[in-house]
Amino acid sequence: MFVQMKSITVAEGYVEKIVEQFASKGLIEGQPGFIDLSVLRKKKRGGNEEVIVMIRWESEEAWKSWETSEVHLAGHKENRKKLPPSYIIEKRQDVYHVLATKM
Repeated sequence: MFVQMKSITVAEGYVEKIVEQFASKGLIEGQPGFIDLSVLRKKKRGGNEEVIVMIRWESEEAWKSWETSEVHLAGHKENRKKLPPSYIIEKRQDVYHVLATKM
């Protein structure tokens, strides 16, 4: 299994904007090898807030296939023309190989 983690820091009160963006129906659900997507909010008391978007894939190859797909690249190309919303303070992405799982 392979996991993509996006960390997004937003101004206080704007978490729902990120949830709407990632939790709504999209194209990723139909991508071969896609397992699921979770949106997490870091527990905090006031100030900027952190949202984690965790996307699980069957393999690194499945993730790479999505990252290089025409539909995914077209979406990013379109977004490059837009200024990021002012409530987004910082964005980061990391990817991980899952080495062990308990259920």
